[in-house]
Amino acid sequence: MNLPFAESAEQNKAVIFDAIKAHLNGDVLEIGSGTGQHAVFFSSQLPQVTWQTSDLPANLPGIKARIEASGLPNLAVPIELDVLGGWPERLYDFVYSANSFHIMNTTMVAACIEGVGRCLKPGGLFALYGPFNFGGTYTSESNARFDQLLKSRDPESGIRDFEWIEELAGRVQIDLLEDVEMPANNRCLIWKKRT
Repeated sequence: MNLPFAESAEQNKAVIFDAIKAHLNGDVLEIGSGTGQHAVFFSSQLPQVTWQTSDLPANLPGIKARIEASGLPNLAVPIELDVLGGWPERLYDFVYSANSFHIMNTTMVAACIEGVGRCLKPGGLFALYGPFNFGGTYTSESNARFDQLLKSRDPESGIRDFEWIEELAGRVQIDLLEDVEMPANNRCLIWKKRT
């Protein structure tokens, strides 16, 4: 089987790792692992972290193949996770997701944050990477074009407002810890679950 590959994941894995590595510890749940490239790279850098990939059923065989090819002992077999239901019963020290919220509809985004709130241990962290609007405004012309492209494919997708996500996070006792500016007009937002 040819391993799934995303050029964007290859390009951004190192800068995202730099933004979150100081916080990564214990058991990690990744939501929407896609090709598994981030999971393999991050796990190879931090052998003390146990990484749990997850995604919708169609993506699981590719993620599983990439994990098996890596031979990394700290990467678990991927699990099925639909943000609208079927969340893991266990708690995690860290939850991570990249480039996911803009391809979900608003119901899915709200359900995802609610699920993260249930899955995080007290004091646990949630890192979210991607493009966001601030004050209802695009942060760049390229983000405005990207949002138009997303909406042309799926009218319910699109770049989300930071303030809305922050409000949802507050409802599940998650507080913003860091807002890291990233290349290509993206951000890495890191929240902490209240203890």
